[in-house]
Amino acid sequence: MTQTLPPVRGTLTPNRPLADLTWLRVGGPADWLFSPADEADLADFLAAVDPGLPIFPMGVGSNLIVRDGGIRAVVIRLGRGFNAIQIDGDTVTAGAAALDAHVAKKAAEAGLDLTFLRTIPGSIGGAVRMNAGCYGSYVADHLVSVRVVTRQGLVKEIAAADLQLAYRSSVLPEGWVVVSATFHAAKGDPAALEARMVDQIAKRDASQPTKDRSAGSTFRNPAGFSSTGRADDTHELKAWKVIDEAGLRGATLGGAQMSPMHSNFLINIGGATAADLENLGEEVRKKVFQQQGITLEWEIMRVGETLPE
Repeated sequence: MTQTLPPVRGTLTPNRPLADLTWLRVGGPADWLFSPADEADLADFLAAVDPGLPIFPMGVGSNLIVRDGGIRAVVIRLGRGFNAIQIDGDTVTAGAAALDAHVAKKAAEAGLDLTFLRTIPGSIGGAVRMNAGCYGSYVADHLVSVRVVTRQGLVKEIAAADLQLAYRSSVLPEGWVVVSATFHAAKGDPAALEARMVDQIAKRDASQPTKDRSAGSTFRNPAGFSSTGRADDTHELKAWKVIDEAGLRGATLGGAQMSPMHSNFLINIGGATAADLENLGEEVRKKVFQQQGITLEWEIMRVGETLPE
């Protein structure tokens, strides 16, 4: 890309490979990678840059396949200037780059219950955009408001209700960057909250391939809600169940595999390309539809361009 971009105080890197910034360790380069110094740097950049230039906000890459041809856009990745966590009474305000797990731990230390965030991979910006949730709790249950920088460089505070948060979705406009989010949390005993999080981690590690290169759940549950983690949880329309019933637990393509430990986890077993991962996922979707008439929807976001055959 030959386009001249406005000056910044953060870092702006051309042709930056993205594989090392995603949990699956795949993907081609971004035309530009921008790490703004702070909110003002981000707002100034978006106000000054060509309005036709695509902007892609990226979190920690925990729920993302970047295709092998890379992304024709300015990828914005928030760093240290955006990871503060502030607690005031029963509200927690976290920067978009703060890790979900850190927010849960910091809140628990202050006697506030955001424990559902403890086992959700990724950062707060992505959690808001996807209305992340587990164990029957979602971002929507706690979110008060978000602070964003629009594609035009305006800073806005948006009430949670205006985001129309639903199962794994929100209506945040394209190119808008979440910079922080404010949550309301119920009070709890710090020791009890800590014990609950320890238990959640143990359950997760016993059932999910947390040591492998994955991007969390591959497909949304056809039932339209997350696992509750309770004894009365139903598994009828869980993604892993329909994948198992199609005989695809452990299925491989190149360096990609549907995890033998949890069949709704797509993993890079070594040397996978983004095409291997996406094509295996598409094969799973096709077979599940052929055999059961169920259309699995991707939960992992796939972005960028494929390489020519």
